[in-house]
Formats: sequence, structure tokens, C-alpha cells
Amino acid sequence: MTVETYIPNKTTTLETPVKILESGAPVRAVEGTRIGFVSLGCPKNLVDSERILTQLRTEGYDVVPTYKDADLVIVNTCGFIDSAVQESLDTIGEALAENGKVIVTGCLGIKEDDIREVHPNVLAITGPHAYEEVVTHVHTHLPQPVHNPYLNLVPDIGVKLTPRHYAYLKISEGCNHRCTFCIIPSMRGDLVSRPIGDILDEAKRLKNAGVKELLVISQDTSAYGVDVKNKMAFWDGMPVKTDMKALCEKLADLGIWVRLHYVYPYPSVDKIMPLMAEGKILPYLDIPFQHASPRILKLMKRPAAAERTMERIKAWREVCPNLVIRSTFIVGFPGETEEDFQMLLDFLDEAQLDRVGCFMYSDVEGAKANDLPDPVSEDIKHERHERFMHKQAAISAAKLQAKIGLEYQVLIDEVTPEGAVGRCYADAPEIDGNVHLTDEFDVQPGDIIWAQIIHADDHDLWAVKVADDELDPAE
Repeated sequence: MTVETYIPNKTTTLETPVKILESGAPVRAVEGTRIGFVSLGCPKNLVDSERILTQLRTEGYDVVPTYKDADLVIVNTCGFIDSAVQESLDTIGEALAENGKVIVTGCLGIKEDDIREVHPNVLAITGPHAYEEVVTHVHTHLPQPVHNPYLNLVPDIGVKLTPRHYAYLKISEGCNHRCTFCIIPSMRGDLVSRPIGDILDEAKRLKNAGVKELLVISQDTSAYGVDVKNKMAFWDGMPVKTDMKALCEKLADLGIWVRLHYVYPYPSVDKIMPLMAEGKILPYLDIPFQHASPRILKLMKRPAAAERTMERIKAWREVCPNLVIRSTFIVGFPGETEEDFQMLLDFLDEAQLDRVGCFMYSDVEGAKANDLPDPVSEDIKHERHERFMHKQAAISAAKLQAKIGLEYQVLIDEVTPEGAVGRCYADAPEIDGNVHLTDEFDVQPGDIIWAQIIHADDHDLWAVKVADDELDPAE
């Protein structure tokens, strides 16, 4: 949806992986080798789940969709915010109650003592991206199947927890920043960039398998390659630099949609604007600005001279006028005054962002912001959150209304009894809006069609399919 309200019991857990796991369940699984799997958290965690499942499937284990059918359950946890921690603990408890044999992995796994205090009977606990450890623990508690290469077939791209037509492409782990409200570096460590050749090999395999959209993810996409000093590498026999611009150029050559997530507003982002303007990668940026007050940004220890964000946005739009920007913000951060908050509202007016989410600040165990003076009262947090959302809702609704009459390429995600549902370049799956094509059934998931927008509400668009001979030659 366009304006996302974050409430205390809301987490970042995605819904699509559950559907994929259910749809891919074996008709007849072999007793003793049946794995139940629960993937919580963000897309970065989802990729970890995919890698664990790929190894298990390669070894011949079956993945089943219910607790009662499983011989063991793996829970990949999230530990980013308190509501996600609670969801993870609740899910572990549910798995123990329903099955009894549970292995825990993921971000919350770094707090083993906290998990065992609540759930002492879990079989094993590992931290994030600990693929081999998880598989080793599975071997300890379940017999390892006899591998049959003719039966234990795994696609070249591995097991994916997304529909066939889009996939997440993780380019690095960890983060070098130390934002005072965030504990990700303590969970996932400092930045470690994947070799660019490995990323491009994976991207090519995904395209060959039918993927139409790559969603590039990391903790800090703009910093890709910084840890290896942007060294020169080789791919397909040609030199390629380990940095975001070179990576985007090579991904653009695949001829499929490329969408960038978790981008910090470094000056290096300027270098990829021409690629967006030329249509080589999607003109879409997911940038967590978090605030607009220089004083609050300093208290947050945000990187990249974040107080200069507005001039960067203007420069980007000069190069790429159809650029779509989604972002998240925090209201009620310790020390935030009414003047600071008004600067944030003024920024929304000036920036005219397309997609926006808003958190009310809350303490996260281990975060340095917990110790900052002048905490904001809960009443004021709620009041500022409401004012923020009201402001952005009007901006977002107006931007969607302005699309009526325009034609866009739409990637079809599903066909329902009411018609097709897809997304245009402005919409990332599960976090942004949808384009509804009511009574349109002559399409399949993964198709890319042209459609004209005929209606908009506060979140979504409605459109009708445009035949090729009806297209504007200028499009």
C-alpha cells in the first residue's frame, strides 16, 4: 500500500513465503526426513531461508507445510524490533507445542540465553546466515536421506520462496554504520560484499529460470564493494568493478526489471540515475531517510550527510523525472522537539515522496538510543504519528490520482476470480500498491503487459489492458 502505518504489534514478516511453502509441499513425503519451515522477517532473512532449504532439498529432505506432518521444524527468526522478537518467540512456542522438535536460526538466534529462558527445550540455536550450522543440526536430529539424483531434483536457482517471476538478489551481508536505534550490526556484523561474479552468475540463472524482476537487497546497497575497496574482478572473461554502478550496469544487460532496495543517499547514487532515466533499471529507490531534522539525524548517527537529502532528491529528479522514491521515518525519537517534527512535515511537503512508512520510536534492547535524554511521551508520539500520516496520505493520494490516463507496463502477479493483479515500476511486491485489472483473465503470472490507469484510491490503481496497436508511439 502507499502509506504504511506501523503499529506496535506489526512486524516485517512477508506473507508470500507461506503460500509458496504450502504450494510446493510433496504429495508423499518420506517419514523421518520431513522438515517444517517457518520464515519470519524481511526479504534479507527470506534469502537465508531459501539457502537453507536449497541445501536440505539437495540432500533429499522433504519440506512439508504443517507442524503435524513434520519430523522437525526450523524457525528462521527476526529480532529487529520488539514486535518482531515477540512474534519470533511466539512462533517458536507454537512450533514446540505442535511438533516438539524445533531448531531456531536467524537474527534472534544471537540471543540464545533469552530464547532458552522462554523455550528451554529447543534442539539448537544458531545466528543469522548460519546455513551450514543449521544443516548440521538437522543431521544430528534426523537421519540423512539416501540421495537419489533422479528424485531429489532441485532447480539450478535453488529453492525460492517467491513466485517464479520475481526473486530477491542479496548482494552483501552486514552493515558498517552504527545508527543509534539499530542493532543489525550486532546481529549480522560489518559489511561483507559478495563477489560480483557470484551475484551476476546468480542473476543470470534466475533470468534463465523465468524471473522477470530482480529485487536487489542488502543492509546497505549503496555501500556494495566498499569493504573490498571496489576491487576489479572478472565475469564472463571481462573486468568488472565491485561497486553499485558496475553491478547495476551488468544487471541492466539482462533485460529484466531491476529494483533497488535499502539504498542510502550517498553521492554514489547520482551515478545510477542515468541508468534509470534510460530505462535500463527501474526508476525506483527504497531509501530509509528516517528524519529531516539535522539535529535528530545527528542523534540517530545517520550516515551520508543525510541533512542534504532534499538537494539530492531534486538533482535525481532533474536527471530522471519519473523517479519513484519510497522511504521510512521515525517519529518520537528521544529529544525530538515540536520544531524538529515540523521540519519533518515540511520535508514531506517539499520532497513529495511516493511511498512512505512511519514508525513510532520504541526502545530496542541493545540500541544506544535507549540511553538518550529527553524521551518523548507516548501521547505525543501517537499525536505526531497521526499528523505525519495525515500529511503523507494526502500527498500519496494526489500522486496516484495524477497517474489516471497514463499507460504503464504492468507485471502480473496473480489472476483472481475478479481479474488480474499486478504492479507497475512504482510498486515493489508486498510493501507497495497493486494495479488491478478487473475482469482481465487473458494473462498469466509473470506476463508483462501495457495498461492504462483508469482509477485510483489512496493505495492502489485500477487499469485496463492496452492492445499493442493502441500504444502511444512515444511510449
